[in-house]
Amino acid sequence: MMNKTDKKIFHIGVILKYIPLVLAAIVAVLPLLVVFIGSFKSMTEFTNSGVLTLPKHFSIDNYTKAFTEGNMLTGFKNTVIIFVVSMVGQLLISSSFDYVMNRFEFRLKKLILALFTIAMLIPAITSQVAVFQLVNKLGLVGTRWSVIILYIGTNVIALYIFLQFLQEIPYSLDESALLDGASYFRIFWSIILPNLKAPIVTMVIISGVGVYNDFYNPYLYMPDPSLQVISTALFAFKGSSVVQWPVILAGVMIVIIPILIVFIVLQKYIYNGVTGAVK
Repeated sequence: MMNKTDKKIFHIGVILKYIPLVLAAIVAVLPLLVVFIGSFKSMTEFTNSGVLTLPKHFSIDNYTKAFTEGNMLTGFKNTVIIFVVSMVGQLLISSSFDYVMNRFEFRLKKLILALFTIAMLIPAITSQVAVFQLVNKLGLVGTRWSVIILYIGTNVIALYIFLQFLQEIPYSLDESALLDGASYFRIFWSIILPNLKAPIVTMVIISGVGVYNDFYNPYLYMPDPSLQVISTALFAFKGSSVVQWPVILAGVMIVIIPILIVFIVLQKYIYNGVTGAVK
């Protein structure tokens, strides 16, 4: 049994443990709350009231304007196409590369892994001119493939996450399949990939959010309005003199909702993928 002093110390410890969590939650939720409230305000009300002041009348006019005038439907269509093709390509390349690196021994194996690590350390901005010239020479500027090729490149984080999970898949499964006459491709497709569900979902969220939110690459490589994505669609409401902030905030909420739903649905797999990689 704890005496009064021990109970007091225990309760203080519990409070101190939860204070950082509460502060972190406030820091994460507060900007979203500001965006949500601001998306229902008129321009006059937005400029003359506090950021957390509730609007006098909740109206979806900003959402309607953001969706129609911002051509969000086209943005969502292009974003979905780019997202799906990029993620499928990136995950297949990453997982198959890691399968080879984990299951086979060959010369220069360590050097190849080291080169990927070195590439991760090089700031991306230093290679932008060379990358643009390369994409332009390939004739891809002004097409969806310009950004898909950039996204589809193997993600170094994905490489290490997949490698961690592959170490947990026993070699005996491969050996049994080989004895049954299965090819290495069949082993990868039927045994390895199904056991990589958790890291695949994790990388869909981690890499996918970057693809979904990216503004720089679509703005640079796809200037055609018919190829705009949801991030560049929001840019249409930034005029030379007046920025329609309530409409932009409504557009931001429209952009947030799909990825938020995906995260809620897949959070169990995301947690398993991250904790499995740590193990």
